[in-house]
Amino acid sequence: MAQKINIIIDQGTTFSTTFTVNDDDGVPIDFTSYTGLAQMRKHYTSSNSTSFTVTANSTGVVTLSMSSNTTSNLVSGRYVYDVELTAAANTTSRIVEGIVTVTRQVTR
Repeated sequence: MAQKINIIIDQGTTFSTTFTVNDDDGVPIDFTSYTGLAQMRKHYTSSNSTSFTVTANSTGVVTLSMSSNTTSNLVSGRYVYDVELTAAANTTSRIVEGIVTVTRQVTR
């Protein structure tokens, strides 16, 4: 089951957040050979999406990021997102999901 983590992105800024994923015994999961995908959408059924850059390491730390150019093009408001990691054996798991709130940029 995916962790529920809500995040806030400030429009026009470089965004980065990290979280650690542990197994049922509390041991960090080794994501060395995994690839990650993460997207945010206005609704679950929206055809338009914005992708995060995803990195994951051997100590269970997963990082989501977006450039300031990408966040500048986001419309302020509420979105949904999730993060999926795929192992070398093509097993895909959703590890995190939640709400993204994009706050409006004043300085331009």
